[in-house]
Amino acid sequence: MPVATAATPSHTPPDTAGAVDDLLARLVSRWHEVEPAHDEQGLRGRICDMHRFNFLLWHEEDVARSPDVTDARIAEVKRAIDRYNQARNDGIEKVDDWLVADLAARGVTAPAHAPGATETPGAALDRLSILELRRYHMREQADRVDASAEHRQKAAGRLALLDVQRDHLVEAIDRLLADIYAGQRPLRVYRQMKMYNDPTLNPYLYKAGNTPG
Repeated sequence: MPVATAATPSHTPPDTAGAVDDLLARLVSRWHEVEPAHDEQGLRGRICDMHRFNFLLWHEEDVARSPDVTDARIAEVKRAIDRYNQARNDGIEKVDDWLVADLAARGVTAPAHAPGATETPGAALDRLSILELRRYHMREQADRVDASAEHRQKAAGRLALLDVQRDHLVEAIDRLLADIYAGQRPLRVYRQMKMYNDPTLNPYLYKAGNTPG
């Protein structure tokens, strides 16, 4: 009679970078037509939250570079950029926190001597989010009917390079997640510790008497 053994934890990552990238690309396209929102849950929900802040941040930065906006509008945009950038960095950590909790629930741990990576999955997925924004807008330039043939050709060449970079990044993220879920690498969350929005840490804020309490 065979001896019963304890079930081993699943080492399959919760998602693939390719599937996530397809979602990010669809959202970028849709959000240019409707208010940016999503109904994803779990890990994808946290990734989409981060993606939304990157989308909002990208377009505020476009406004900030316009020579036609007023100083008052620039001030509004700068404050919005600070808020979105803080939320985007918080979003990266929330992606990593979800993965840490999932690994703990599955009982997956890496040995103490296992080598860490230079960036977390959340940070890599953030780069993928920005890459999809860049690909969308570069494709716009390649398809511009009011631009010269030279401009469209240059944009098309850049888009082809971005496509290659996207493929490489997707592959690298999948490899990183596979290593982490196989217990070959630890997932160490690197806290951003952003100081510029904290009235207790930014000297221009606390010296102006804006420290709470």
